[in-house]
Amino acid sequence: MERHYGMDWLRVGAFGLLILYHIGMVFVPWGYHVKTVTPAEWVTVPMLFTSPWRLTLLFLVSGYASRALWMKSRKLGRFAGNRTWRLIVPLLFGVAVIVPPQTWVELVTQHGYRPGYWAFWTRDYWDFGTISGIIVPTWNHLWFVGYLWLYTLALTLIVLLPGGGWFQRAFDRLLAGTRVLWLPAAYLLITQVVLFQRWSDSHDVINDGIAHLAYFPAFLFGFALAGSEPVMAWIARLWKPAAAIGLAGYVVSVAIDIAYVADPPWVVGRVMLAARYIQCWMTIAALIGFAEQFLNRDHRLRPMLTEAVFPFYLIHQTIIVVAMYWLLKTGLPGFVEFAILVPATALGCWIFYRVGREIPLLRPLIGLRMERRDRPRPKPEA
Repeated sequence: MERHYGMDWLRVGAFGLLILYHIGMVFVPWGYHVKTVTPAEWVTVPMLFTSPWRLTLLFLVSGYASRALWMKSRKLGRFAGNRTWRLIVPLLFGVAVIVPPQTWVELVTQHGYRPGYWAFWTRDYWDFGTISGIIVPTWNHLWFVGYLWLYTLALTLIVLLPGGGWFQRAFDRLLAGTRVLWLPAAYLLITQVVLFQRWSDSHDVINDGIAHLAYFPAFLFGFALAGSEPVMAWIARLWKPAAAIGLAGYVVSVAIDIAYVADPPWVVGRVMLAARYIQCWMTIAALIGFAEQFLNRDHRLRPMLTEAVFPFYLIHQTIIVVAMYWLLKTGLPGFVEFAILVPATALGCWIFYRVGREIPLLRPLIGLRMERRDRPRPKPEA
């Protein structure tokens, strides 16, 4: 299969929005590992624009990328082994080294925890219990990596089933025309709104079954989409109406959120939940169609950016939390904190990536190949 540059750009953009979203979590009145002194209610308005679809989109583009990796590997064992190495090693490194500062800052700023970081990391963090209700050790934002690895293993088992060509043809027929918009949206409404009222995730593999009902099918959809020119063509054709419907869902969510600062009545809450999942799928379809129409072209920065997004994802939340911990000591206004936090996070992620990619032993820890692609290989002697 040919490389789809538009999906590469979409993946880069999705991770970029996720990082910006986590910066926004500092300033919105929702729970997070570190908070500004006075969170602002109005921040929920821009946050509601991406919160319904950002993670589902990430799983979908990950499934799309998995199709290319699977075809390149040629053998399922090699594919599963490669993905395990590229995901589990950074996950373990993240749990042991990257995530602990987040937990320490949360305990210090929100629960009155007094020991210093070194005492916390060498002693309390490895209790395999809870501190003030916070589980230690933990994976925090790296739950996405763990879920992605589990979905990859499940995909490996599915690919072993006979009739793979039949499933691909069924996907092409089932999701032709406007069905590519309303069938996935209907599935989300039935599973996430009618059967189960899912507002958030637990990030607990065992007890997060409702989230799996959304994320794993999105991952499989991306895998099948990578082999389906007809469905991609329909998405590209329908991206404008999908964008309009998605925007309408966002407007409904924001209107209800503004009208009911506290918990809305049950019926109103169900309407808001339904609007969120309609917005979820329609926005994703619109973004994929836009990428197919306008972004499917290469650029000299693309290889570097596609390589950098995973290291950025690994480190970004720790930089946000630690930087905000120090900003809290300054007493600066919230808008100044935000103005500092955005470039500080970008710079910290960039340094983490650039240093890690140059040190061979660090490369697998931050999710990169052992050997740099841009490093010339020695020519064999004549």
